[in-house]
Amino acid sequence: MVRLDSIEGNTQRLDGGAMFGNCPRAVWTKWAPADELNRITLACRGLLVRDQQQTVLLEAGVGAFFEPKMRDRYGVMEPEHVLLRSLAAAGVTPDQVDAVVLSHLHFDHAGGLLSAWAEGEPPRLVFPRARYLVGRTAWERALHPHSRDRASFVPELNALLEQSGRLDLVDDRNASTALGAGWSFAFSDGHTPGLTMARVETPRGPVTFVGDLMPGVPWVHVPITMGYDRFPELLIDEKKALLDRVIAEEGWVYFTHDPKTVACRVRKDAKGKYEPWELVDRMTWG
Repeated sequence: MVRLDSIEGNTQRLDGGAMFGNCPRAVWTKWAPADELNRITLACRGLLVRDQQQTVLLEAGVGAFFEPKMRDRYGVMEPEHVLLRSLAAAGVTPDQVDAVVLSHLHFDHAGGLLSAWAEGEPPRLVFPRARYLVGRTAWERALHPHSRDRASFVPELNALLEQSGRLDLVDDRNASTALGAGWSFAFSDGHTPGLTMARVETPRGPVTFVGDLMPGVPWVHVPITMGYDRFPELLIDEKKALLDRVIAEEGWVYFTHDPKTVACRVRKDAKGKYEPWELVDRMTWG
């Protein structure tokens, strides 16, 4: 039996225009109301998967590693490490996590691996025995970022992951065996090179953690991309392919950034457009 729990991390407020790319403000504000600074509210959510063999955490969110000035700059709302509090509420301590899977190493997805900021204290990894699964291409990008997204990475985190001795790189060669039976991975390059999307089989159908391929429900609409995306046209093609697979297998897409919806199924409407349905605002399956 497999158990799935949505795990909330720290929330952020980021510029809505950046999050919706070339989508007009008059359209995107219907989905995500903006504050006086044009920022929208975003979750940084993980997914906890437990079975008889292992406890796996998909993503760690932004965490609380930023010093106060940077926390304000990037719109991180809570000073405490919310992810750890949410894990505790689910009955899991950091040392019980066997593996953490990162879709990529941008700070809003991997910063939660680090301890909360404290004056004069260096950051440390908060999961003392977990394997850290990162896509091989995503790892190379983190080590050698482009100037366009250099600020999205945390150099201190790269060093700590290497030094831990528990970094596992995933690619096509081991994607089907990295976590054992019931797990698989798909890769995408539209948002960032090597975005790694974990898929786990459940009695209710496969669940795919789509990361920044589709940050939330509005991005299920095919033309909607982010200003942060590396290749928006490629991302749209990758999105279509993944959604077709999810529809065919009667599965679910799991969202990391949607403040209200955790997961949903997808179907096509009468005009052939992809449509989210059976929206779930919390996951406690199993």
